[in-house]
Amino acid sequence: MDVSTLSVVLAFSMLLMLGAGLWVSLALVGVGALGLYITGNEQVGLLFATSSWGGSTSWSLTALPMFIWMGELLFRTRLSKDLFEGLAPFLNHAPGKLFHVNILSCGIFAAVSGSSAATAATIGRMTLPELKKQGYSDKMAVGTLAGSGTLGLLIPPSIILIVYGVAAEVSIGRLFIAGALPGLMLVALFMSYTAIWSLMNKNELPQTVSIKSSWGDKAQALKKLLPIVSLILFVLGSIYGGLTTPTEAAALGVFGAIVLAKMTGTLSVDNFFASLLGAVKSACMIGLILVGAHFLTLAMGFLGIPKALAEWIAALTLSPFELLFYLTLLFVVLGCFLDGISVVVLTVAVVLPMVQQAGIDLLWFGIFIVLVVEMSQITPPVGFNLFVIQSLTGKSILYVARASLPFFFLIVLGLVLITLFPQIVTYLPTTMVQR
Repeated sequence: MDVSTLSVVLAFSMLLMLGAGLWVSLALVGVGALGLYITGNEQVGLLFATSSWGGSTSWSLTALPMFIWMGELLFRTRLSKDLFEGLAPFLNHAPGKLFHVNILSCGIFAAVSGSSAATAATIGRMTLPELKKQGYSDKMAVGTLAGSGTLGLLIPPSIILIVYGVAAEVSIGRLFIAGALPGLMLVALFMSYTAIWSLMNKNELPQTVSIKSSWGDKAQALKKLLPIVSLILFVLGSIYGGLTTPTEAAALGVFGAIVLAKMTGTLSVDNFFASLLGAVKSACMIGLILVGAHFLTLAMGFLGIPKALAEWIAALTLSPFELLFYLTLLFVVLGCFLDGISVVVLTVAVVLPMVQQAGIDLLWFGIFIVLVVEMSQITPPVGFNLFVIQSLTGKSILYVARASLPFFFLIVLGLVLITLFPQIVTYLPTTMVQR
């Protein structure tokens, strides 16, 4: 069986397994084993044992459960509520008023959780009831939350950047630094669009608001913001300053979250164990996917699929821009059926040879792929953020998708900007390395 026919068989098998409801990790292992058996390789067990060990023992991966745990601790304590109450007085007079709380809260919480779904769920529980009570547009409230919730994938520390860094053998610390400016750029785009929309749709905003914004209120708000902002500066500053590795910073971040939660009096024994259990569940799910993807990558290497695909792409003589365009379409389509981490681990082994052959910087490509995955998070039918917000609001999935559509196009604009001006991604890592 030639490589092209084998690739079609394996792709169809993957779709069949996923359609049957099989776990993504098991589907990856199943496809890899099937490919090896078809080509007569009977050392499937040995290869799986070897690849599983290699795919699960990387020291860089230890940062993953720690950052997840840090987000779980914040989610289950008063710190996340303090974030909303701390921002509201400062944004009460901006065009769009409390809509901006959605965006900035997601941006700040993303910097300590690293998870898109956790960001959308945590901030949505706080902001949506308050926005509805004050008479804000439901559709815009849902849209700002859906779009801004994706920031959890990009603003460091990002779980998906850790996964990409391990898979592509790119420095996780440099990826974190590279994600900072694009993350701030998206926040600025979201806030600018929200301000313009609000100026054009003043009837969708409440004429009066119940939240006061005197200087005394702002001083109290700063006190509420100080703990979580300090934690962000502590974690990211230690990485950017070269004082710690991402793994060490993650451990310090968990310690800091526990201390802050204890100081605010919201860390109970039940909360502690609930956060620990939530972190274990999420980390195990991601770990199984990584093990399956590592085995599939090894199997495809034996089958010669990445090499054949890279040669085929090279024969098409695509320009780097054309290659990126087709890869964007591929990732968006995959994102309609898989979660972001699965998209990354499933495609990196096949895509990286093409990207390297086209002369594209792997550091820049890591941010590019995360932006595309962000788009897929608010793309029906399986955009994870859409499901999270649907569960919070009770609205239909199509309603949530329509509300988030403008923010989908804003992420597309962000993608275009980093493609035309790659320095947005590469400036900070290059500058800090030179120093």
